[in-house]
Amino acid sequence: MTKITAAQVKELRDKTSVGMMDAKKALVAADGDMQKAIDELREKGVAKAAKKSNRIAAEGLAAIEIAGDTAALIEVNSETDFVASNDKFKTLVAEIAKAIATNKPQDIDAAMTLTVDAGDTVQASITNLTAVIGEKITLRRFSVVEKAADEHFGSYLHNGGQVAALTVVAGSDDQTAHDVAMHVAAINPEYLDRDQVPADVIEHERQVFTEETVNEGKPEKIVPKIVEGRVNKYLSEISLADQDFVKDPDQTVAQFVNAQNGKLVSFVRYEVGEGIEKQENNFVDEVMGQIK
Repeated sequence: MTKITAAQVKELRDKTSVGMMDAKKALVAADGDMQKAIDELREKGVAKAAKKSNRIAAEGLAAIEIAGDTAALIEVNSETDFVASNDKFKTLVAEIAKAIATNKPQDIDAAMTLTVDAGDTVQASITNLTAVIGEKITLRRFSVVEKAADEHFGSYLHNGGQVAALTVVAGSDDQTAHDVAMHVAAINPEYLDRDQVPADVIEHERQVFTEETVNEGKPEKIVPKIVEGRVNKYLSEISLADQDFVKDPDQTVAQFVNAQNGKLVSFVRYEVGEGIEKQENNFVDEVMGQIK
């Protein structure tokens, strides 16, 4: 039998809001498989919310640079939030974003060879600032987005660059695209519309909802109807077009854009540190270790 750790139990509790014993039992039943444990709790109706958000671990900043019909969204990581607020770090992030938007590199390796305003390459600039600050600095990722002449970019940075959203809207205007970017930053959709959701994802959710509905004791003849209703609700929650618009919940994002004579084209959203595992230090142990 797979040994279940306290860290696994905590992670499952964070994702589902269930009690400690329920979390441990689900992990044991699933032989340590986190996703199976989540599905098990959902099917039993125990999980209050199977959160799919990534754990935020690393520090740093995201930035957006728009150059004509090209835009770049980047993430640069540091080890602490103290460095992320440093003016030299902020300047470097802005210069890297500008270089990427202007030159449109294909990958990180190509981006590292670009020249920034100071005349050094991105690689040299990162190395130099690392030597000055004393922390590891990393260009983690970037996206280059291009638009047509009749399309508009919308950009939004939350909390100084902890979350960044870049959108493209056809027709309409810059303000509409900006409002959509604010929504993307706040609500974090997974897909542009429900047509983009993979069939296997939908089928997986349908199976889970079916088990959940049957276990609730609903009459067999109405189970399919309830399941389809729950699938539709799920799709409306993860699809940008179908989400309730954050500035006016009485209409969806698609309805808002359509009312402005526009159409959703694409979006990219970065949240600093998502998906990066961060080492958790015990502050008391750290201090005692320095005293010894």
